Amino acid sequence: MLKRLMLSAVPVVLCLVLSDLAPAASLPGSKDDVLPTINLTVPKNPDEKGYLGLSGSKLFKIPQIKAKVVIVEIFSMYCPICQKDAPGINEMYQAIENNPDLKTRMKLIGIGAGNSPYEVEVYKKKYQVPFPLFADGDFTIHKAIGEVRTPHFIVIKINEGGTHQVILSQSGDFQGAEPFLELILKASGLN
Repeated sequence: MLKRLMLSAVPVVLCLVLSDLAPAASLPGSKDDVLPTINLTVPKNPDEKGYLGLSGSKLFKIPQIKAKVVIVEIFSMYCPICQKDAPGINEMYQAIENNPDLKTRMKLIGIGAGNSPYEVEVYKKKYQVPFPLFADGDFTIHKAIGEVRTPHFIVIKINEGGTHQVILSQSGDFQGAEPFLELILKASGLN
């Protein structure tokens, strides 16, 4: 009886695994798409607010960030891959900040899928994340972008006049700071 139950569960498991492999092109926020409207709270930290080039104290949309390119990392405090990649993401941030040509044109933020403000703060402190992180405790943003797996990266190019387009959208596959930054530079035309 036990063998029969175990064997009957195999197709269900295979179906779940195969459904996780749905192509990214079907997700909102895919390449050449526009990002769904995402409202974030302006950071209270003046350094983070200045980094993003924001004013006011209420809500903002990602294309309002003062940059040509915005890299959005969708992470979770509980995601082991996010934890493993955190030092490399921090290294990419430092490479951008240390490059005078990129520092004012490229910004990085993180959104904690299903994470409360407390969980985001714990993640920020534990992994010494130097860029702004935002909580998405109720999964509103996560649902709007297609319930992607974490980590997921969406890179947005902000055009003259305030329009924008997604130039890169991918789950995982962070190969390191330098290769990922090169990929972004090539896709954005900032190099």
